[in-house]
Amino acid sequence: MNSNSTEPFIHPSADVEDGARIGAGSKIWHIAHVRGSAVVGDECVIGRNVYLDANTVVGNRVKIQNNVSVYQGVTIEDEVFVGPCVVFTNDLRPRAQNPDWTITPTLVKRGASIGANATLVCGITIGEGAMIAAGSVVTKDVEPYQLVRGNPARPAAWVDEKGEIVSRDPSTRP
Repeated sequence: MNSNSTEPFIHPSADVEDGARIGAGSKIWHIAHVRGSAVVGDECVIGRNVYLDANTVVGNRVKIQNNVSVYQGVTIEDEVFVGPCVVFTNDLRPRAQNPDWTITPTLVKRGASIGANATLVCGITIGEGAMIAAGSVVTKDVEPYQLVRGNPARPAAWVDEKGEIVSRDPSTRP
């Protein structure tokens, strides 16, 4: 973490447990909850009512919009955008009682963007610079710079680093 930047801002209504690591210049907003073993990088914005579970990792310059829960097993790399009400899961076969339960990890690579109300089923990797359209249900890996949409999410196009569509042929990467 960069010690030359400003101290993090934590809104008085946020619950940041002892042991949580919050990077320089990051902002934790209203009624957010950050568990004690969570790590938030530098210059992040963690919106209203965001929950960061134990052992979650959020990279640098990440923006997580309101009403998102990031559960244990999810890793978010640098410069990722997570839209409002995105759902991450960490259990492929959820049951209220399962003594054999294990976390199924999810990885969101650098620069990816996830649209509002998207659901990411655990056990997948979202590639660098990929885009997930709002409302999509992602059940499989997404390639770098691929745009996916729908339920289940399917390839729709290819984007550049700015998120601009560079090809509408989802079968051929430019």
